Amino acid sequence: MPKPRKALVSLEATPYYHCVARCVRRAFLCGEDATSGHNFEHRRDWIRERLFQLSELFALDVCAYAILSNHYHLVLHVDREAAQGWNIAEVLHRWHALFSGNELTRRFERGETLLPAELRVVDTFAELWRSRLADISWFMRCLNEEIARKANEEDNCTGRFKSQALLDEKALAACLAYVDLNPVRAQMAQTPEASDFTSVQERAAAATQAEHPNETPSQPARLLPFAGNPREPMPKGLPFRLTDYLDLVDFTGRLIHEGKRGAIPEHLPSILQRLAIDPKQWGYLTTQFESPFKGLVGEAHNLKQACQQLGYRRTPGIGACRTLLA
Repeated sequence: MPKPRKALVSLEATPYYHCVARCVRRAFLCGEDATSGHNFEHRRDWIRERLFQLSELFALDVCAYAILSNHYHLVLHVDREAAQGWNIAEVLHRWHALFSGNELTRRFERGETLLPAELRVVDTFAELWRSRLADISWFMRCLNEEIARKANEEDNCTGRFKSQALLDEKALAACLAYVDLNPVRAQMAQTPEASDFTSVQERAAAATQAEHPNETPSQPARLLPFAGNPREPMPKGLPFRLTDYLDLVDFTGRLIHEGKRGAIPEHLPSILQRLAIDPKQWGYLTTQFESPFKGLVGEAHNLKQACQQLGYRRTPGIGACRTLLA
């Protein structure tokens, strides 16, 4: 039986999650529908614009995204510390940008004087909303409902989403590359930098214009930056160097695009060597990431630890994790 979403999210285990939203009944969402002849390319802008609007309000960072014809992929980072640092006024301001709140919270935000009992009620709502603003399900709800509402006006299109917890650097690197190379694999683009509506295109464009592309100020401000290899103290960001990651995506894209999954060049990107990932397994990981794994993805010992924290009696997907992420 599938696990409920709350049983798949453990911020103690990992702050990184891969989310996939698909239209039901294989409905067409973006691009040009060859069957009907209708062009829905404008919806890609809807999704990207709404995605970054929400990332400004939620305590979630966008690590990667790819928007395809009938689905889109996200890799999200939950920043619980940021949410805990908001005061009540900040929480209410963010929530009211999405929902109407209630009379007491609106009065508080307007600066009106409230009785002590009323302030306690406001505090209760603020804590509830603080938790929701650091919740992936609420983020995806706000994203999908807005897109579905606008798409419904055109063709009654609805959708669903699933998520995978990325427990370690191996799983994170594989999932980032899997998401960024979706358009290449779908033959929508020949190269990562030519893949429209993807995070890798934004990162590559910024890198080509930067004198020091690995420095955070040179990277796209609306994406979680690549902070470099793990060290102490580790700044907020993805635990890789941007240039290493772009080399990895280029290497992987050529591997997939040329159909030479078994022909591994002698020169491998340094990131594969640091993470000790078998390059032959890497080709499979970055084309089939959703298929072999359940809701939790990582090395076997990380998977066991996460399952214990979540109260699982068994360890789902451990065979695939042992084989592909050993």
